[in-house]
Amino acid sequence: MELNKVQSEGGLNVTLTIRLLMHGKEVGSIIGKKGETVKKMREESGARINISEGNCPERIVTITGPTDAIFKAFAMIAYKFEEDIINSMSNSPATSKPPVTLRLVVPASQCGSLIGKGGSKIKEMRESTGAQVQVAGDMLPNSTERAVTISGTPEAIIQCVKQICVVMLESPPKGATIPYRPKPASTPVIFSGGQVRADPLAASAANLSLLLQHQPLPAYTIQGQYAIPHPDQLTKLHQLAMQQTPFTPLGQTTPAFPGLDASPPASTHELTIPNDAA
Repeated sequence: MELNKVQSEGGLNVTLTIRLLMHGKEVGSIIGKKGETVKKMREESGARINISEGNCPERIVTITGPTDAIFKAFAMIAYKFEEDIINSMSNSPATSKPPVTLRLVVPASQCGSLIGKGGSKIKEMRESTGAQVQVAGDMLPNSTERAVTISGTPEAIIQCVKQICVVMLESPPKGATIPYRPKPASTPVIFSGGQVRADPLAASAANLSLLLQHQPLPAYTIQGQYAIPHPDQLTKLHQLAMQQTPFTPLGQTTPAFPGLDASPPASTHELTIPNDAA
């Protein structure tokens, strides 16, 4: 969350930037058919609402504007999510309505102020708004930001966001912030040393199954002539070994790696597996 204070005739006019982390389905709901929903939100709230590009399971929604505009945008998003929950419940046997959940992305340097001494601030926010607030213990991958999850009724969420904004304004970020950028759906990462592996931080369980479906032998660390599988791939590797699948396709599909030559099936490849992985 960044802030920019501009002196105006009416006193101090504060412009905030708040970042939200959303799944693809949530983003689709915010955008709406032909972008109608997000257009309406922008017009009615007066806030700038930008959605990160990219084929990622997660997207960043950035909301910028004066504090009043931010709260209006948040209210519209919270009520839209509640509407989605109600619509989904009409097709399910569930009787109790689950809460609306939003995830903020906050610089780690500001999270201490949000939690407060001995958890006093976060406890106060929970009690005074009725919303559940949780600050992630770990930073988001390749960033200095943490996820702050808020759950509750739309009204509770709006009140909670207002209190969070006040804390953010009183305790600006310290030092440089490396913003979180969601990764595409588990693309293998190639290192200069001729190593290839699937990025474990980006590989959720769903993405991992996607990897197994579309790549013959994913997630290998190549060291000289030896291919050491990622521990998660050992089961798949065992299945392939039982089928006596030659390693030739890997050599053919990755000509960039001199360590794996596309030799005939008759040749043997030694496979070493670390003891802890086995």
